[in-house]
Amino acid sequence: MAIYAHELEELLRQSFPNAQITVQGDDGVHMSAVVIDESFRGKNRVEQQRMVYAALKGKMDGPNGELHALALTTKAPD
Repeated sequence: MAIYAHELEELLRQSFPNAQITVQGDDGVHMSAVVIDESFRGKNRVEQQRMVYAALKGKMDGPNGELHALALTTKAPD
């Protein structure tokens, strides 16, 4: 089953309610997301991305994951 941009944004918003989130992609399996959130401050890129993947609640896990590829950009606000 595919996941759509608005669904991905809703999932991310649950874990990052005050973040600036931009999700793009229209095929339901290959998407990109930019997440800018204060909770990333002081964390390296790997730690930030792990936080985002945790927020996806298994949507990318295993062969039956709904989301096949996610180009991800994370950072703290300027």
